[in-house]
Amino acid sequence: MNPTPILHHYPLSPFSEKLRLIFGFKRLAWRSVLIPDMMPKPDVLALTGGYRKTPILQLGADIYCDTALAARVIDALQPEPPLFPASTPLAPALAQWADFTLFWQAIVVSMQPAGRATLFAGRSMASAQAFAADRAGFTAGFKRPTFADSVVQLQAALAMFDAQLGQQPWLQGSQPSVADFSVYHCLWFVQRAGVAEPLFAPHAALRGWLARMADFGHGPSDELGSAEAVAIAAAGTPAAVAVQPGLGFEAGQPVTVAATDYGCDPVAGTLVGLSADSVTVRRVDERAGVVQVHFPRAGFQILKDVKE
Repeated sequence: MNPTPILHHYPLSPFSEKLRLIFGFKRLAWRSVLIPDMMPKPDVLALTGGYRKTPILQLGADIYCDTALAARVIDALQPEPPLFPASTPLAPALAQWADFTLFWQAIVVSMQPAGRATLFAGRSMASAQAFAADRAGFTAGFKRPTFADSVVQLQAALAMFDAQLGQQPWLQGSQPSVADFSVYHCLWFVQRAGVAEPLFAPHAALRGWLARMADFGHGPSDELGSAEAVAIAAAGTPAAVAVQPGLGFEAGQPVTVAATDYGCDPVAGTLVGLSADSVTVRRVDERAGVVQVHFPRAGFQILKDVKE
């Protein structure tokens, strides 16, 4: 019997909204762990070993990083309705584009003064400044698009989505797919910032799709403390995984895995799983015990540990 999935998230996290809505689409029960939106995150790091992006998905002693991989894990837990219908083979490619390019357009447009004031309403000046400082370090070296570029590119994308949705109910055809959820969470954040009206007003088909997506809701969930989640990991047994041959690495090698765009904190451990799609390292934490941390291959780099 599969353990109930645990989502470590915070309310305003766009990528968390992607997974929350997938749970609703799947009508899958889950457990909610609310985590800080900036460092320090001691319970998160006990589970991941350094990865600090939000959200993370936990199944017992297995920790899944990045929503591209987490979506596939949820789809395997609850195959119907499918996130990856056979009729939409290009859906993962559109999802990957949305999770990076469209995401940053949405973030830059949303985080202008008016949007920032809405998003941080009720937050103290000191807290808002601390958040900005945290994100500056988190994205150090990463080149964001400019506001002028982001507005133009986002408007062009909205027009394309609207044209597509004027011909079919979902972005990839007659069924929802992972692409819908990746596009939606970006536009959801624009809505939350209160800057969507002039951008979305010309696009009736897009607005209808946004409403249909929101109707999935978040599914049934119950709250769980982050320390409790760490204890669940410590009591769990990691899933069986394997290193496929011919991919440049051997089982048992010490490696580090890190994102290649931003939030590039490396996670060190022993390589125990590797395929064309994912990489898994096993690590030991004094609180979480023996855990396996899983990453997608796309957007991440595996390096042999120099201590090898």
